[in-house]
Amino acid sequence: MAYKIGILTVSDSAARGEAEDRSGPLLVELVQGLWLEAELMVGLVADDREMIAGRLRKWADEDGLALVLTTGGTGFAPRDVTPEATRTVIEREAPGLAEAIRLAGLQVTPHAMLSRGVAGIRGRTLIVNFSGSPKAVREQFAVVAPVLPHALELLQPDAGGIRHARSGEHQRRA
Repeated sequence: MAYKIGILTVSDSAARGEAEDRSGPLLVELVQGLWLEAELMVGLVADDREMIAGRLRKWADEDGLALVLTTGGTGFAPRDVTPEATRTVIEREAPGLAEAIRLAGLQVTPHAMLSRGVAGIRGRTLIVNFSGSPKAVREQFAVVAPVLPHALELLQPDAGGIRHARSGEHQRRA
């Protein structure tokens, strides 16, 4: 299935043109590796709660994206507000995704416990926060990539026809 997917980089310095966005393009590459036919929307906003929330709402409500992956703004710095902006937008939390990202990150560095990223659902759109560094983005995407196709399928209007097999894979009901 061809999904509409958004990649949103949150960075003051990149938004001002003072730094190159390396994590957003990496996420584009990773998403295209998982979904060859995905229709991608790419955005860049400053670390501003309203700008972040506004883009997330637009992509979910108006543009009908199935998935939005954010990168940046998940740390402890005063301007890191991506999780707060995301929480104002989501209608249902998906804590297992953020927990899995942090748990896997702890195998690499104790600094993973400083990530405040969240994940949740708005309508039929799954939103997942990733850290801002390319290394973290690659590692975090690898953690959630195995479940993203199934998660997106479950959010589709006809998801009632999916039954879960013991293997963890899903099958369509006849």
